[in-house]
Amino acid sequence: MICIAICDDEKYMSDHIRQMAADFFHRKNMETNIRQFSGGEELLRYDRQIDILFLDIQMKGMDGMETARRLRERRFRGFLIFITVLGEMVFQSFEVQAYDYLLKPVDEKHFEKTMERLVAAMRSASEASLLIQKGFESRIISLEDIICCEIIDRKIHLNLASGEVVDYYERIEKLETKLDGRFFRCHRSYLINLKYLKSYKNGTAYMEGGKAVPVSRLRSREFSGVILQYMKNM
Repeated sequence: MICIAICDDEKYMSDHIRQMAADFFHRKNMETNIRQFSGGEELLRYDRQIDILFLDIQMKGMDGMETARRLRERRFRGFLIFITVLGEMVFQSFEVQAYDYLLKPVDEKHFEKTMERLVAAMRSASEASLLIQKGFESRIISLEDIICCEIIDRKIHLNLASGEVVDYYERIEKLETKLDGRFFRCHRSYLINLKYLKSYKNGTAYMEGGKAVPVSRLRSREFSGVILQYMKNM
């Protein structure tokens, strides 16, 4: 069951997206539960699981960007797609880890292209994992759950979205070869998951959950380009 939420104060647009989403997943033989909300305040009162959220940026009362910020502060992990008339908002959308944005009026072909990529991303995220060995214990950790990796005293420390920190012995260079394109080596002692990047300022990457990670001067120039490329490929 895929739980979908649509938040838009224009009912005809909300209904339009609902119909397109229902039709798309029906063709995929994937069961959905779709709920509609007329504003950010109403959405924030909803406490059930949301896998995919279509969120209008310009709404009466609390706008979509502020709504998204508050949701991410509450550790909302779903795929966020902004609905907007302002194409330039794409750069601000990175701050709240938006997956994509759709311009109004939402074109059905563009909608389907976005959803095809999203379904592929959902499948990929569920499959990609890391097998770690700690003593006689083996453990599988989803790459999706890793905020950042840090080397301390020859040990790798995996900071997870749950708040747990898992440590084990491995060289960070070897770990880097096991990770995919969502991870960036920003410092000799750190790898970060770009999905959890909240902001970057004065040589520091601020991650979701409050972790501040240094970005070396040698990597800082590359970092901006990596961020833009990551957004482009999402």
